[in-house]
Amino acid sequence: MTGACGAAQDRCVEVACDESGSDGENLTGGNTDVFAHASVTLPVEGAEECVAEIRRRIRSPAEEYKANHLLREKHRAVLEWLLDEGGPVLGHARVHLTEKAFFVVDRVVDLLLGDAAQARTLFVQGPGTFGEREWREFLEVSNRLLRVRSVGEPPADSFARTVERLGRAHAGTEAGRTLLRLSGAGPRAQAYRARLSQEPPLIPVLNPLLPAIVRTAGYWSAGGCAVCLVHDRQNMLTPERIAWIEERARQEGTGLAGVRLVHSRLDARVQIADFLAGIARRIASDELGGRGDPALTARLRPFVGAESVWGDAHSWARLVPGAENRGRAVPVNSGV
Repeated sequence: MTGACGAAQDRCVEVACDESGSDGENLTGGNTDVFAHASVTLPVEGAEECVAEIRRRIRSPAEEYKANHLLREKHRAVLEWLLDEGGPVLGHARVHLTEKAFFVVDRVVDLLLGDAAQARTLFVQGPGTFGEREWREFLEVSNRLLRVRSVGEPPADSFARTVERLGRAHAGTEAGRTLLRLSGAGPRAQAYRARLSQEPPLIPVLNPLLPAIVRTAGYWSAGGCAVCLVHDRQNMLTPERIAWIEERARQEGTGLAGVRLVHSRLDARVQIADFLAGIARRIASDELGGRGDPALTARLRPFVGAESVWGDAHSWARLVPGAENRGRAVPVNSGV
């Protein structure tokens, strides 16, 4: 048990959490283009009943159910039941989404220019300005610059060379001028890489989980109540990083009483969060790729947090109609 959660359990709302779509720091070349962090406030008994009902309806011999069980077409009715109005989780769950490509752009522009508005503009205009191949090249060198471990050519050098070349080729556009500004921030990029070589940071710039947890705590405590997060165990959530989450939450005025780690198999609430995170990631990814299922997207909408980190306007309009997404990552002190 970590933090104040254990001592405060009788005075705070317990929120069970899990994630889906983690590819480490490989955000542009991994297996998924969306990261989802789900949170659930169901009581233990209600979550256990929900899991039992899912098992009864699906009747798979698997020891542990995952989101993929519900996403199979033959179990479509079970998936709809889980998400539907009047179902077991609506009103008791939330999903924080992160569009990975936008997360990379937001992080690199924040690191080198400190300009969040310019990050969004670049993300919107970049693909049309540079074309798919060159935009993918920019994303990849940005990802490589930011990640802690890298092999081959020094990441700051390849980044500077690429953004200067693309910026000069499109100097008459706003996106091209932004890349030239990034090229001019070479000393900051070199200083960042120098710090990484000396001492890996406690909070990796490219990790979407930690800021998502801070946002989750902020959402559930917005009404003034204290919350205790009960999170599935994973290597990223070390005691030092949990302490950072708790301190960051305090700085933002969030009523986070603490964070407790459990194994998902031992807590039905975390299992429900695991289901919801995997389901949300798949539905949101399908929308991002232009292959969305309108019926499933409509069922997901009530769960999606408006504070999600999302840059693509078209898919966002379908995921959260009428909401202008201004979400971005929790700023991290990069030391440059």
